[in-house]
Amino acid sequence: MIGKIIEELGAEVGLELPVVHVTGDDPVLPSVFKVGTAAAASVGAVAAAVALLHWKRSAEADFDTMGHYRRPQPGPSEMDPGGVHAVVGDGGPVVSEPRVDDEVAMGVSGVGPRVTVDVRHAAVAFRDERYFQINGKVPISWAPLSGDYPTADGWVRLHCNFDHHRDAALTGLELPSGADRVAVATACAGRTALDVEQAVTNAGGCAAAMRSPAEWQTHSQGRAVAKLPLIGFSRLDDAGPRTAGRGASGRPLAGVRVLDLTRVIAGPVATRTLAAHGAEVLRVGAAHLPEVPGLVISTAFGKRSCELDLRTQEGAAAFRELVAAADAVVQSYRPGALAALGFGPEELAAIRPGIVCVDISAYGSRGPWAGRRGFDSLVQMACGIAHEGGDGTRPVPLPAQVLDHATGRLAALAVIAGLLRREAEGGSWHAEVALARTAVWLDGLGRVDGAGLPEPEVDDLLDEMGSSLGNLTYVRAPGEIGDARPYWSSPPPRRGEHPPMWG
Repeated sequence: MIGKIIEELGAEVGLELPVVHVTGDDPVLPSVFKVGTAAAASVGAVAAAVALLHWKRSAEADFDTMGHYRRPQPGPSEMDPGGVHAVVGDGGPVVSEPRVDDEVAMGVSGVGPRVTVDVRHAAVAFRDERYFQINGKVPISWAPLSGDYPTADGWVRLHCNFDHHRDAALTGLELPSGADRVAVATACAGRTALDVEQAVTNAGGCAAAMRSPAEWQTHSQGRAVAKLPLIGFSRLDDAGPRTAGRGASGRPLAGVRVLDLTRVIAGPVATRTLAAHGAEVLRVGAAHLPEVPGLVISTAFGKRSCELDLRTQEGAAAFRELVAAADAVVQSYRPGALAALGFGPEELAAIRPGIVCVDISAYGSRGPWAGRRGFDSLVQMACGIAHEGGDGTRPVPLPAQVLDHATGRLAALAVIAGLLRREAEGGSWHAEVALARTAVWLDGLGRVDGAGLPEPEVDDLLDEMGSSLGNLTYVRAPGEIGDARPYWSSPPPRRGEHPPMWG
C-alpha cells in the first residue's frame, strides 16, 4: 500500500518514481489515523525523487541533448528490481527505467541504489521536536495560554506561542494584558466555540473551534480545500532548461541553492529535508519577526541563517541578489503576503528564470480562509481530526504534528520535481501545498487499530551533535538511498549568524 501511495505522490508532480523498499508497517504511534503510512510515504517519495535527480545528474554523459538515454537497455535477465535510471520522454513526465551499472555515482557498489524507508523511523521523525534536546533538556515549545478550552457548546483551541498572537487572543476575549490561563478559560466558557474563534481571528489572533468531519466537509473552506490538488504544480514561463550547479561534496543535492522564508514547522521541515540530502539552504528571517526558539533550532540543522527586512529598499535589493543565484524559494508567509512585497512567484521567475517556487499555507490559497493564520494543531481542530480522536466529546490530536511534517515533505518533493522538470522541459515552476489539504489526504489513507498503542522505541534513531548552543540530541533524517543516509553537515546556526550571501 505504501509503495502505491509513493507512486501516486510522484504522479502529483509529474514524476514516475523508482520503487521504494518499505520496512515495517502501521500502527507505529498511538492513533487510529495511519500516521506511519503518511510518514513513510512522504519520506519515501522525497528519497525516491532525490535518487532520481542524482542519478540523472551523475549519468548525464548517457543522455543526448534532448534528454533521451543513449545506451541500450539491458535484457530482462540483467535487470535488478531495485535498480532504476532516469529517462526523460518527449514532453512527458520524468520517469525511471532499470539499468545496470558497475558503480553507482552515489558511492554504492552494485547494480543500483536501493531506496529504503522504515515506517518506525519515518513516524518518529514526524515528532522529532519531542525528542530534540539541548544539553539533555527538551526546549519549551508551547506558551502558557496555548491549548484547548471548553466553551459553552464545545471546544476551541488558541495558539499563543507568539506574543502578538497571545495579545490578540486576549483582545478578542476582552481580557487585559497579562491575563492568565484561568481568566482565558473563564472567558471561553461563557461563549460559543465559533464566537471565540471569530473574535480572536478578527483581533489578529489564531484560534479554531473543534468541528466534526461532517461539519468541515460542508463548511465553505472545507469545500474549497477539497477541490485543491494535494500538490498544486504548474509551470510559470517558457524559460529554457537549466541544471543546478554541482557542489564538491558529491551528495545528491550538492550545488542546489534553496532560500528558506519559513517558520513553524512545515516550511522549516521542507528545507531541512533538502539540506539532509546536501542542498545549500539559506534561511532568510527578519529581526522584527518573532520566533519559537526551540522549534527554530530543531528545524535548522544543515542550514545557514541571515536576516533581511524585505520592507526596506536595502533588504529587498539584497534579497533580489540572493534570488538571482538561487534554484528554489520555499516560503510560508500567508498567501499574497510575499507577493505584496514584490516577490510573488512570477516576480521571482523574472529575477531568476528557471526558479522553483513553493508556497506553504494553512488553509490553501482559495476560499474564505485563504488568508487566515493557522498552525497544525488548529487545522486538526477545524477539519475534524481532533473531533474524531476524542470521539466528539473532547479534542484529541494526532500523536505528532503530522500535517506539518507531511506537508513539509510534500514541499520538498515539489522542489525536487521542479528541478527535474526544468532540466527536462525548461520553465520556472510553482507549487502550492496546504496543511488542510494534507489533512484530506491523511483522512483518505484510512484507519488502523492503533489507539492505546505504546510509545515506540526511539533510542536507536537518535544521534548527537555539538554546537555553539550546546550538545544537541536529535532524530536522524529518515530514508536511505543505497548505503547513503541523509545527514546534516552542520549544527543549527544562531539566528542571523551569517551574512546574506551564498557560501
